[in-house]
Order: sequence, then structure tokens, then C-alpha cells
Amino acid sequence: MKILDWYILKRYLVTFLFTLLILIPIAVAIDIAEKIDKFLRHENLTFFEIANDYYKNFIIYYANTFMPLALFIAVILFTSKLASNTEIVAINSAQVSFTRFLYPYFIGASIVCLVALSMNHFFVPSSSKTRKAFEKEYLKKKKYADTSIREFSLQLNDSTYMYIQNFDLKRNSGYNFSIDLYDGIELKSKLTADNINWNEKDSIFKLYTWKKRKIFKERDSISSGKSLDTTFTFTPSDFNYKNIMAQEMSSPELIKFIEVSRKRGIKNLNAYLVELYKRTSLPIACYILTLIAVGLAHKKARGGIGVNLAIGISVMFIYVFFLKVAEVLGAVAGANALLNVWVPNIVFGLYAIYLYINARRKT
Repeated sequence: MKILDWYILKRYLVTFLFTLLILIPIAVAIDIAEKIDKFLRHENLTFFEIANDYYKNFIIYYANTFMPLALFIAVILFTSKLASNTEIVAINSAQVSFTRFLYPYFIGASIVCLVALSMNHFFVPSSSKTRKAFEKEYLKKKKYADTSIREFSLQLNDSTYMYIQNFDLKRNSGYNFSIDLYDGIELKSKLTADNINWNEKDSIFKLYTWKKRKIFKERDSISSGKSLDTTFTFTPSDFNYKNIMAQEMSSPELIKFIEVSRKRGIKNLNAYLVELYKRTSLPIACYILTLIAVGLAHKKARGGIGVNLAIGISVMFIYVFFLKVAEVLGAVAGANALLNVWVPNIVFGLYAIYLYINARRKT
């Protein structure tokens, strides 16, 4: 790397961090203004708990969320500054091609991309788990639905299906339980119970007022009893899959969860797939946004930096809009989650290529 590369790379990273450090305090200040009353309601809640359990993780989450926006604004700002000071003209006069000029930009984008990838796949999910636990405890009204699973069915394998009308996750008890075993499309046996309890210590289920029916060609066999200790290939944690937030699982945990859910016959996992794919597509967008920002700001504009910044922010908000629409569409059952998540990057990637070709032709 030459002196020019170090100069641009330093400006890239410093402006990016400066922009991020401006956005985060604003987000924190707005959040404090909204939640100060809720904090004060809990007399036993200390400042350290608020700062360590909530706002530390709040900053990690929003720093990661604002990263593409901060990157885009930063590149527009300092590239426009280079153009307004005629530094880019001097660089062009030194026979430095536009492609070579982009070299330190893409080194900076690679650094930010690697940080964003590690945060998205590992650090942010763990941070979100702690933050959401704090929100459930102190900031949100506790609902019955948070601890109770209702009308829940689960395919355990190709031939076994389980259903439970209600299960309380705190008490580890439920009612109206049934488990069916099929041979192809024919029902072979059915086990039902009025009540079911989970003994976590011994890892067994206790069924109350149970009945088991085995179906044969010529006759049926029925047995029943008041209580029965048994084991199944599931635990109450499997009942809670609808309540599990994908944002709270690291990528290895999320991949494992999706694989297990598929084996158990859960049909629509697109919301989880969208979250998984998004963790990679957003960091990769650092390259696309960098190229767009340089393509828009490398020429001196009549209105100065303000014009470039206004155009850049408009482009950024269109990108965010596309991103949100793609996420919603990707989560719909039957949709191609991978394609939907990557559509914004594909569309804006083509726009970035157009700006690159246009800029290279004019320099």
C-alpha cells in the first residue's frame, strides 16, 4: 500500500467510526426519553443493571444495525470532501485509474464487513438475548401467552405426530395430550392423556387418565390407567419453538434449530431462514454501498457536499425500504427466502456496477 492508500483508508475508517458514534448517542437518548418512566417504576432496579444488562447490549445491537447507514454516509462525506478540495483531480492527474483509486476503499469495506459478519453471526444474538430478557422482566407487560403454549402439534419423525392443547412452560404441565403412530397413511396406535407433567430431574413425562389404542386388521387393543411414567423423543423446550426468537440464537444454534425443525415436519421456517441469510447479506452490502457512495461523490458537485449527502441518504433509504420488503416477502410460506434476502443486494449491486462503469469512462 502506498501513502495515498493509507491516507484514504484512514479517512474511511475514522469518518465511519465518527458517524457511528454520532448515531448511537442519539438512539440512546431517544430510548432513555421513552423508557425513563418504566425504569423508575422498579425501585429495586439499579443504574448498573440498566447500563450493563440493557444499554450495553442496546448499543451493540444498534451499532450493528446502523453500520451500513454509517458506512454509506461516511464514504459520501469524506469522498465529497476529497472532490471539493480537488484532491481527486490531483489523483487523476497522477495517472491513477478509478479502479486503482477504489483499492483502499475496498480494504476498508473488507474490514467493516468482517467485523459485521462476526457480530451478526455470534455477538449480536447473545447480546440480544440478554437485552430481551431485561425487556421482558422490566419493560413489557407479562402475558399469559409468554409461558403457555396452546394448540401445538409436532411431527417427531416420518410416522409419529404429537398434539397438545395447552402446556404451561413454568409449571411443566399441560392437558389434552395425544401422540399418533402411522404406517404410511394408516393409523397404527394412538396414546391420549387428560393431563401431562414433565419431571425435569428424571427426564420423564407422567401421564394422567391415559388411554392407548392399538389398531390391528381384525381387532383393536385398548389399555388405560390413572397414571403412567414414560419417555418421548421431545422435551418441553421443543414446545417453545414458536416463541424462540431467531435474533437470540447464534448462527450455529440457528442452523441446528432449522435442521431439527425440518426433521420434525415444521413447514414454514422462512422467518428463521431470512434471519440466517440476512446475517451474511447485510455485511456483504458494505462493498456495494461503498461503490455506490464513491460513484456518487467522486465528482465535485455544484451544490457541494450537501447535494451528494442528500442524494446518498435518499439512495440509502430506498435500499432500506427494499430490504424490509424483501424480508417480509421472504418470510411468507412457500417463498424463496434466500433469493428474497439477496434481491436488494442484486438490484443495488447492478446500480453500483453502472456507477463504476460510468465513473471509469469519465476519468
